[in-house]
Amino acid sequence: MCGICGISSHASNLLSQNQILEQMNNSMTHRGPDDSGYHVEPCAALAMRRLSIIDLATGHQPISNEDDSIWLVFNGEIYNFQEIRENLERRGHRFKTMSDSEVIIHAYEEYGDDCVDHFNGMFGFALWDSNKRRLMIARDRVGIKPLYYSHHQGQLVFGSELKAVLNNPHVPREVDPIALNHFLTLEYIPSPYSIFKHIRKLPAGHRLVYENDQVRIEKYWDIKRDPVSMSEQEAIERLKWLLHDSVRLRMVSDVPLGAFLSGGLDSSGIVSYMSDASSVTPQTFSIGFQESTYNELPFARSVANKFGTQHREEILKPDILDLAYKLISHLDEPLGDFSIFPTFLVSQMARKHVKVVLSGDGGDEVFGGYDTYVAQNMARTYQFLPAVMRQRILPSILDRLPPRPAKKGFINKAKRFVEGGALPSHLQHTRWMMFMNQANKQDLYSGAMLDYIADASVESTLGSYFAQAEAEDFDPLAQQQFVDIKTYMAENILTKVDRMSMAASIEARVPLLDHRIVEFGVNLPASLKMNGGNTKSVLRQVMADRLPADVLNKPKEGFSIPIKHWLRGPLNPLMMELLSPERVSQRNYFNPETVTRWIGEHMAGRVNHSHRLWALMVFELWQQNVLANTGKEKMTA
Repeated sequence: MCGICGISSHASNLLSQNQILEQMNNSMTHRGPDDSGYHVEPCAALAMRRLSIIDLATGHQPISNEDDSIWLVFNGEIYNFQEIRENLERRGHRFKTMSDSEVIIHAYEEYGDDCVDHFNGMFGFALWDSNKRRLMIARDRVGIKPLYYSHHQGQLVFGSELKAVLNNPHVPREVDPIALNHFLTLEYIPSPYSIFKHIRKLPAGHRLVYENDQVRIEKYWDIKRDPVSMSEQEAIERLKWLLHDSVRLRMVSDVPLGAFLSGGLDSSGIVSYMSDASSVTPQTFSIGFQESTYNELPFARSVANKFGTQHREEILKPDILDLAYKLISHLDEPLGDFSIFPTFLVSQMARKHVKVVLSGDGGDEVFGGYDTYVAQNMARTYQFLPAVMRQRILPSILDRLPPRPAKKGFINKAKRFVEGGALPSHLQHTRWMMFMNQANKQDLYSGAMLDYIADASVESTLGSYFAQAEAEDFDPLAQQQFVDIKTYMAENILTKVDRMSMAASIEARVPLLDHRIVEFGVNLPASLKMNGGNTKSVLRQVMADRLPADVLNKPKEGFSIPIKHWLRGPLNPLMMELLSPERVSQRNYFNPETVTRWIGEHMAGRVNHSHRLWALMVFELWQQNVLANTGKEKMTA
């Protein structure tokens, strides 16, 4: 696992930009503390930081072909590199290392840009073809590894993280209010947006070609409609094989390897297959909470005991002020997901013992595990109620009920359902994944902010993915999975896991996001994923004889923290400081009166504004810790 960055230009000589390249690269030392490397020529400058996982002795980058005409920097893993290497050797290619990175170069020589079609892995890479004066950068199919770029004034600048791109002084640093609106609505920023107007994310499953100062972005992979035509038992057996093979591939490592174990179905299933794939006792790592409704450590222990793992666990306490500042700086752009804290801490704990971990992320998107999918099924009946009932009467009644202290519970779920049910039905299940509606924005946003986002709504961004899924003739559940895989999973879940694991200098691998499993899961009949109110039906059947009954049958809880309580307690001083009327007034984004009212309602226990308040806190922390260092502190609308 690494961090990569670089510059390509046909208008200026990059031999004079060694210091800039070094600054870009050193900003990502946490991604690769083991090694660094550079290659600079007049039209291309490539750099990388290396976390050594495979081929420890000869895996140094940048790496080139035999005549040094093609150079590569690579972040990630190509899990099927040995199979690809054998095929290429039969075609006459000769290798000088045992690394998976060299396979990319020879695959490019053999297949051209279509080399990406042959890779099973997670990756962000940049490949410079000096004979053609041509740069290609590519991101893996589902977006496990990140890649940012900026094309400005005759230069293409790229990096694994925003901070690498921002360390190039030629890149403008203007905040994008459209991206900010997306963040406050969704708690993440979907591609191709980034928080900066002149920096973009390369979408998952895409490659970018830069030549003659022209940028061409191409989609090389997508989830296509390919119905699974087999019996239920055949589907179960097929999934068993796919899981076994995916875990087997991801256990190839020249350094110690373990697993994150939350106690949920997905991570527990991964640990069970790890036990099958290796004679070495797995090491597992878990984070728990003092609040009982948030704590899943007993389930994690149950799985650890069954498979005899070397298990370690810690309790996350609300003393996280210093940690908040640190993690926001690692994120580079605002991300409102509360679970950055346990994700970082479990990564930090694991890093003391291993260098690679397997994670259960992706199971909910691939096998239909979210409560929002259940809510969407219920909403089909709910929609028959008169609009005035859905949009005014029921929300008014539920608003009078204070939120309950438990993580979920009937009242909390009912309030969230009614809140989302009042939003337009074409948003489908994403109604329950949005944390600010138009009325909230009218109250919160300044006039300049409202004017700026008038023609670029979050609804249109999500709607474009729903339209694509509908055009593919996916069934309603598969449409929702398709949208989540393209948006929430790639730019929230995987962003969180990448940044927090890399902040601890540990590599996280996600077997459930093998593209073969993704394609299979989305194309399964809906009845094999949701059976009434039961989610991930086929996965539960696969795990029926593998996992303890308490783990197999427990409801989904999610890897979250009790932020709504902590904002009234230990995090309250931080909230009051960051969201004071004076601080809010300094920016040109929000109305301080609205923020103050939300704080008062939350503190009184009348309304759970934790998502909205935390997102505003994250944005303010980001402005202090990241944006202020770039010399741009206000929107210029």
